[in-house]
Amino acid sequence: MPLDQAFNLLGSKDKEMGFLDHLEELRWHLIRSVSAILVFTIVAFFSKDFVFGMLILGPSKPNFWTYRMFCELSKYLNSPDLCIDHLNFTLQSRQMTGQFAMHITSSFVIGFIVAFPYVFWEVWRFVKPGLYAKEVNATRGAVLVVTFLFILGILFGYFVISPLSINFLANYQLDSSILNQFDITSYISTLIMMVLASGLMFQLPMLIFVLTKMGIVTPAFMRTYRRHSIVVILVAAAFITPSPDIFSQILVAIPLYMLYEASILVSAWEVKNRNIRNAEL
Repeated sequence: MPLDQAFNLLGSKDKEMGFLDHLEELRWHLIRSVSAILVFTIVAFFSKDFVFGMLILGPSKPNFWTYRMFCELSKYLNSPDLCIDHLNFTLQSRQMTGQFAMHITSSFVIGFIVAFPYVFWEVWRFVKPGLYAKEVNATRGAVLVVTFLFILGILFGYFVISPLSINFLANYQLDSSILNQFDITSYISTLIMMVLASGLMFQLPMLIFVLTKMGIVTPAFMRTYRRHSIVVILVAAAFITPSPDIFSQILVAIPLYMLYEASILVSAWEVKNRNIRNAEL
């Protein structure tokens, strides 16, 4: 039996499943996904010294990798202002359950990030049987691409966006008499928001691929509005790194623009494949 017919037969069998059968299958996919997240959450919870001492509180310390690289860069460029060797704030816990609550929250977020590849794979396993053979072939490798982009976004958010934003906010003062004493809840919530937002932001090429497949976006449309996108990216970089330092904004804007250009290539690739498929019909 040809491969395409086999896929179509599999899809047709899956479509004959009843509504309750689909719910049962979805339930087990969700159970396995949640179980994976909980396992890594528990591991992170009992690895408190590493999770908090190295990961969560890392960007709050002057010896963080990013800050040290900026100091090395400042020596190379002979620009002392680039060196970040002091963070003008202290962390406090003003709520009785503050530290414990943030311990659970941060452990869960780390568990989700580590388990994300498996969770997305479970989602893909549920969706895949309902696709046609050509759709399966067109989206081959989707799990690897989505996982790679997500991890890349998480690393970018953690090592670039977070330390730059924390440095600016830590040293921002309306008056010298006002001390920056941040609550641990505020610090961790801000760090998590920036890291996860970066991970989602790096899914732009996959989003454009789906929109192109649906016929909503075309590469010509994206090329037409390239200049507009540059303005939007610069504004977004200014919000992500609320710092008057133009170097920090450019450092964030360049990867965002590269994502936009990569999305144009992905859109053009999908349009080319669609034209080839239509020509073969």
